[in-house]
Amino acid sequence: MWHFNEIVQADYRGDYRFYIAYDDGIAGQVDLNYYLEKGRVFEPLKDKAFFAQAKVECGTLIWPNEADIAPETLYEKVVAQMQKVAEPVFGYKV
Repeated sequence: MWHFNEIVQADYRGDYRFYIAYDDGIAGQVDLNYYLEKGRVFEPLKDKAFFAQAKVECGTLIWPNEADIAPETLYEKVVAQMQKVAEPVFGYKV
């Protein structure tokens, strides 16, 4: 569940990925290529040079054409990625 956290850092990591950090310390890399097919406002983001121009504004990630993704949606993606990375490796013997 999202607790009104704001993005404080967003670093472009190539392709359609950003490393995103929130004000509560939650941070991780997310792949946002899913949004490229989500309507006309996201069409310019297919150009990776344009995609890389996103910046943090008003607590979320926003592009020069004013396309943005809700911070709570990105938060859920960061948390999901963190959980995926933190899953235990079954069968590993110490």
